Parts: sequence; structure tokens; C-alpha cells
Amino acid sequence: MAYTYLQIAKMIDHSLLNQVLTDQELEAGCRLARDYDVASACIKPYYLKRCAELLAGSTVAASTVIGFPHGGNTTSIKLAEAEQALRDGGAELDMVVNIGKVIGEDWAFVQKDIQVVVDAVHQAGAIVKVIFENCFLQDKHKIRLCEICAETGADFAKTSTGYGSGGATIEDLKLMRGHLPPHIRVKAAGGVRTLDALLEVRAIGVARAGATQTAKMLDECKRRLELSDMPA
Repeated sequence: MAYTYLQIAKMIDHSLLNQVLTDQELEAGCRLARDYDVASACIKPYYLKRCAELLAGSTVAASTVIGFPHGGNTTSIKLAEAEQALRDGGAELDMVVNIGKVIGEDWAFVQKDIQVVVDAVHQAGAIVKVIFENCFLQDKHKIRLCEICAETGADFAKTSTGYGSGGATIEDLKLMRGHLPPHIRVKAAGGVRTLDALLEVRAIGVARAGATQTAKMLDECKRRLELSDMPA
């Protein structure tokens, strides 16, 4: 399948969420995301304001996480987190569902928890990605979450936090793509570490992937496309 550098770069949310990353490493990561012109830099919430400053004037979105990584915050706290992120310049917010409530099939709670955040974020003109954490779920849970994403108007359905017991699988990505309406995009997180892996998920309809190996993947992309004048 033919592709351009920009098509591949704009699939990547450069992940800067590891708990041990220092301020210096976070700043370097934001600059890397800007240099490689990826879709977004997804950063720890406290650093989002600085991230937005570093990305200002670029086509790279500042993004962060809500209820991360366990999803068990109260809905009011998730809303407060979202509102703070919006004030800090967040353009894309990745929120974790209440995983225990999903497993317990308390779907009314799960839907309201998502809807409150989606409504607030959309009112501000930003994007919401709903994180399922598929490694803990049965297919029936994943399918119902896809339906809830459609019902609440979420922009993306995302496989994982990257901090559970497993990440994105081809089977889960196919299942999600098959049970979501076309306008809701799919994000793979956890395990997409090479260009070939990125191309594999792209071929089944994945629009985004969270990645820490961004430079390695995009350097390989430039090599294959014989692009010597792209960002280094």
C-alpha cells in the first residue's frame, strides 16, 4: 500500500506518559514530536501547558490523559481534569473508562461517565479518545463500548493505556473497527513499535497509534521513501 511520510507521521501520537520522565525529557519529547510533525504529543497532565507552548504554531496537537491509567476516578474528577486540560491548551484528550464498571456491565454508569467528558470537550472544540483497556475485557464488553462510543459521540476508540497487562492486538483492532461507525476512528496503543507494525494496523483501518519509538519508526519511513530532506 502506497503512503507518504506525512500520512504515516500523522498516525502517531508521541507518548510521553511514563511516570519516570523528567521535565527535561518531556520538553525534549515535545520538540521531537514537533520536528517529526506527528499528530500529537500525549503528555503527562501537569506538563500540558508547557507542551502546548512548545507546539504552538505547528500542526502537532497537544494532548493528555484523563482518569489515567486506572479509570476509577469519579466522573466529577474526570470532568475537572478535562476542564483543566482544555484551559492548558489540550486539543485531544484520551480518557479511560471505568474498567470495573465495564466488567460489571453497569452500562448506564459507563455511558454517563463518558458522555460528561465528551460533552465538555466537544463544547471547547477539542477531541475525545475513549480508552477501553482491552486486556481486561471480554469481546462482549469491547463491542458494547464501541456502541457507547457511537451513542456518546466520541471521536476515537482506543485499545489500551499501554500500562495494563497487554496492549493492542490485531484481533481487537479488527473487532473495534468492525463494530464502530466509519466516522469514529480507532487508536492502537501498546505494542506498535516498528514501521511495519504501524503499516499493519493502518491496513486494517487504524487511524492513530500511540508510540514511544517515534523517531525510529519515522526514520525508517524516510529511509524507505528515500527522503533525505525530511526532519531529522
